[in-house]
Amino acid sequence: MFQGIAGVIALQWGWRRYAIALFAGGIAAFSQAPYHAFPVLWLSMPVLVWLIDGGVDGGARSRTSSLLAAFRIGWVFGFGYFLSGLWWIGEAFLADAEHYAWAMPFAVVLLPGFLAVFSGFATLAARAFWPRGPSRVAVLAVCWTIAEYGRGHFLTGFPWNDLGYALAANTTLMQVASLVGIPGLTLPAVLIFAAPGALDGGRGGRRFVIAAALLYAGIIGFGIVRLQSATTDHVADVRLRVIQPAVTDWQKWQPESAAKLMATYADLSVNNSSGLRTGLSGITVLVWPESPFSFLLARTQWALASIADLLKTGPTVLVTGAVRAEPPDGNETGPRYYNSVYVIGSDGEINAAYDKTHLVPFGEYIPFKPLFDLIGLTQLTQIKSGFSTGPGPRTLDIPGAPPAGMSICYEAVFPGKIVDPANRPKWIVNVTDDSWFGLSPGPYQHLEQARLRAVEEGLPLVRSANAGISAVIDAYGRPFAPLPLGKAGTFDSDLPVSLEPTLYVVIRDNGVIAELIIIALYILWANRRRKRSTC
Repeated sequence: MFQGIAGVIALQWGWRRYAIALFAGGIAAFSQAPYHAFPVLWLSMPVLVWLIDGGVDGGARSRTSSLLAAFRIGWVFGFGYFLSGLWWIGEAFLADAEHYAWAMPFAVVLLPGFLAVFSGFATLAARAFWPRGPSRVAVLAVCWTIAEYGRGHFLTGFPWNDLGYALAANTTLMQVASLVGIPGLTLPAVLIFAAPGALDGGRGGRRFVIAAALLYAGIIGFGIVRLQSATTDHVADVRLRVIQPAVTDWQKWQPESAAKLMATYADLSVNNSSGLRTGLSGITVLVWPESPFSFLLARTQWALASIADLLKTGPTVLVTGAVRAEPPDGNETGPRYYNSVYVIGSDGEINAAYDKTHLVPFGEYIPFKPLFDLIGLTQLTQIKSGFSTGPGPRTLDIPGAPPAGMSICYEAVFPGKIVDPANRPKWIVNVTDDSWFGLSPGPYQHLEQARLRAVEEGLPLVRSANAGISAVIDAYGRPFAPLPLGKAGTFDSDLPVSLEPTLYVVIRDNGVIAELIIIALYILWANRRRKRSTC
């Protein structure tokens, strides 16, 4: 049966091949949050294998034509995957529709088109080494892993919706990220989900599928065992309060609304999880979301005074997003702005600050700015000069609580990049503003990726999102008291304890390198064995 299906798909040509690839890539995106329908990959990934088997377009026979055909199939598959999984990015252009709505169709199409280049190179490289038999699935896994790793680093990287997240679709499955991180989950994901593509290879194909099934069972078993020994301990004498104001970006950036917004944040801050006005008594740390102010907080005395009046009732420390400015340096014509996090004491003094390192392309800065200046394209934030880049991960001292690592917005999607390795924190704070993307899959995907950072690092993560989804996540990736997307609210929580550094913390990307070496050795062995058997 599989030989028949594989033959039919491999022999398709022209627009039918591309239609199949587009559809297969499109349904593959449903393996990601919020759907977590990862079984669809057992359909789409074998189809990709069989399409690469076809290897040529319209009867062309040369090696160059074969490679270009493989690139096109990979690109179309990737375009379908990213278009289906990232369409919600267009919502951001409607936040200020008068100025940016015209650019929405371009962003929705061009970003998937660019990201699909990496999947195109993956299938091209796979086709270049494409063997017969089941080992071709392993070749695809190696090439896909390398391509996704490149996507996570090229031009500062965009590792959103890596295929490895499909293999971490629930709390049990995601525990293996503590060993190899998300970078190391892509390779087993391709091996497992593309394994049915080897069933057209007789006995060898069946053995390959059995091995993939055992690998999948091992990942499940590891997760079950690790969670059975998971603790539910909390840090003594630390009580958190997280607010989710659900303020639109349009409201936030209106200068006349500054006092009203400050009153909104203060009002939410004195309410407990049940909405009762309990004040801040007993609350150690209050967390507000990313850049909640339309002004420079450090230069606005009335706002700092209001925060001091609020915090001294605790006494409580505030961790909040804010825009920070530095005077111009050298030949600069204006101040440098940073998307930052402040730690503010109960006296209203700013005790520490962290500046965002990974800025959002077109949201916070313009890559290849001289080129885009020609067409008048600016970033979506109200800081028209764009933000400057911070120096890197930093651990901040939090009075009354353990030291914390800071991450702002989509910094939480970068594995191994949000914790200072020289000064390991005891927890991570992630402040974000996902209100740009409305009630779309985007905020769910963002939360899911933040959960994986907690598992990888063995650290709890406290997340305050302007419009959701806010939550406290323990070091095993289990979310507590999440607030619904789009709803204003507050919740209180104890701070879960941190774990000892995980294996991933110790070896980082050496884990995925080891995986690639092992699978490469298997491919060499399998191909040599096949050649001996055909002599």
